[in-house]
Amino acid sequence: MAPARRRRAEAPAETVGTSLILAGRALVHGRLEPVEIAIGDDGRIASVGKVRTGAPRRDLGDAVILPAATDLHVHFRDPGGPLAAESFATGTIAAAIGGVGLIADMPNTLPPVTDRERLEEKAARVPGRAAIDVLLYAAASESAAIESLGRFAGGFKMYLSPTTGIERAPLPAGLPGLFGRVAETGLALSVHAEDPDRFSAGTSAADPVGWNAVRPIAAELAAIDRLASAPPSLRCNVAHITSVTALRRAVGVAAASEVTPHHLLLSDASGTGGRFKVNPPLRAERERGALWTAFAQGEIPFLASDHAPHPAAEKDAPFDRAPSGVPGVETMLPLLLERVRAGALDLGTLVRAAIDRPARWLGQPMGRLAPGHRAHLVVVDFRARRRLAGAHLHSACGWTPFEGWEAVLPREHYRDGERIVEAGEYVGSPTGRVVRPDYARPPSPAASR
Repeated sequence: MAPARRRRAEAPAETVGTSLILAGRALVHGRLEPVEIAIGDDGRIASVGKVRTGAPRRDLGDAVILPAATDLHVHFRDPGGPLAAESFATGTIAAAIGGVGLIADMPNTLPPVTDRERLEEKAARVPGRAAIDVLLYAAASESAAIESLGRFAGGFKMYLSPTTGIERAPLPAGLPGLFGRVAETGLALSVHAEDPDRFSAGTSAADPVGWNAVRPIAAELAAIDRLASAPPSLRCNVAHITSVTALRRAVGVAAASEVTPHHLLLSDASGTGGRFKVNPPLRAERERGALWTAFAQGEIPFLASDHAPHPAAEKDAPFDRAPSGVPGVETMLPLLLERVRAGALDLGTLVRAAIDRPARWLGQPMGRLAPGHRAHLVVVDFRARRRLAGAHLHSACGWTPFEGWEAVLPREHYRDGERIVEAGEYVGSPTGRVVRPDYARPPSPAASR
């Protein structure tokens, strides 16, 4: 997925209506240069250039101004019953502190989002509780429901193997019809690509190495091959790829693919307990290293957290009974910013994968320092590092597989030009709302009744 060219910084336009000017450094044509960003009263970027005038000015010194990230893949488990370890309230605050300005929430909640009524019930839980905007995925599991869901959802998710909240995967014979129905809506489809027929039947695992053997890369490849029956018009993204082989296979059958920080940074040798159990599994160090190289070279379009905040008590159960998934929405950007600081990753590569491309994929006017884009901005001081500790993070689950890792957390976060994170702490109010792609088909009057 080739990035579009960035616009050149425009000359200052009429300054009437400018509410704030941020002065710092920003990535301009691949280099960090001094810039000033004028933010309008409408919460959008009015202009970007060397010198702006006409409004209160906040000098950020050598700090770097980036657009806020878009996390294409989170599981906030809201609704999720009384034992849920996350909600829109807690999860979006964690996201905001981690520099994420928009999350796309997956449909395997309790109950799963398989029809319009459940989607509307879930959407009603966002206003007054979310710190940032939320895009809601619906499950592409029932052919008859897809057209109706397509008028209200922000995208679709398909699970090719059973997972948390999804007991049955679609039968292979029904996939072409489901793919076609989703393509007709024009919305993006995210696919969990694992073929359960390739799992090691009757085998249990006691640790991540065993889990990797039970759900091998071959299962991922077989599932990706099934996407070949989709029409070319389908905007399909292969979620959480775990190997370069899967990446190469996806290029031929899908529009895009994503990778998670845990598959980039952790291997099946990183830990032994259930806190390192994920689907698809962590792979061997050789596979992980090759995947990191591909990401660092800009070959993987998207970075997403696949935030799955199971309670610590559940994850600390014996491995075979522990649920799969790790939290990550707050640590996704900071972990990779630390890789930038260390010289292991180009900042432009990270911006494209975590900020620019995901926003465009979801049809949102954010992700670039460009006039007309929403002023969802984060301020990063690369000299301010800290060690991650689950007890100090803001997800309600209270743990992280990256305990003790160095990270660079944003110092400030602006939402539509209003500061919602200051000195690493949330200071905003829950003004987040449900959004849909700007290319989405609007609800018809008949569908709205």
